[in-house]
Amino acid sequence: MILIGQYDSPFVRRVGIALTLYNMPFEHRPWSTFGDAEKIRPYNPLTRVPTLVLGDGEVLIESHSILDYLDSLVPAAERMFPTAEPTRHQALKVTALATGVSEKAVSLFYERALHKEISVVWTKRCGVQIDGALTELETHRKKRSGDYWFGNAIGHADIAIACALRFIPEAHPGLIAMADFPAPGKPTSATAMQGWQRARLSARRCGR
Repeated sequence: MILIGQYDSPFVRRVGIALTLYNMPFEHRPWSTFGDAEKIRPYNPLTRVPTLVLGDGEVLIESHSILDYLDSLVPAAERMFPTAEPTRHQALKVTALATGVSEKAVSLFYERALHKEISVVWTKRCGVQIDGALTELETHRKKRSGDYWFGNAIGHADIAIACALRFIPEAHPGLIAMADFPAPGKPTSATAMQGWQRARLSARRCGR
């Protein structure tokens, strides 16, 4: 498989971590949606990342769809989304909140990077949405015991949260007082980031 996209994207990062934790070999092509758009377009006309090229040439797009496919390749007991209700829909909601935070943070990044005059209204709206989602995640996590959000092993929810929490201070230093939200990312952030580091090392060994 070939994973297309740079790891500074929280969405590419979550797929890279999942592939690594599932021990699925893959090649990484760290193409930029701007600088390498012409390289990406033959695989994905939306020129978005992550894009995953399968062994038979079939192409999957969007991180959730890609992870759903990866889950189908492993036994049910090893899948990083719960398979039984109500835990499954609870994990899906937490993951949606985390990816929503990432989406807003990415949107805000492009607002600042591409526009000379930044929309104060849009910037404030994104900040309020990010803060609101993190507040709900903080409240939710405090009600749960154990090292991981759901079950006894790291899952897609943990990874999505770790990637969001890593991206916000990297892209927007000072936007959110991350110290106000200690519960969501510990200790699962460390586990997820270890998976990310393993993914990066694997890519380097392939010369990418």
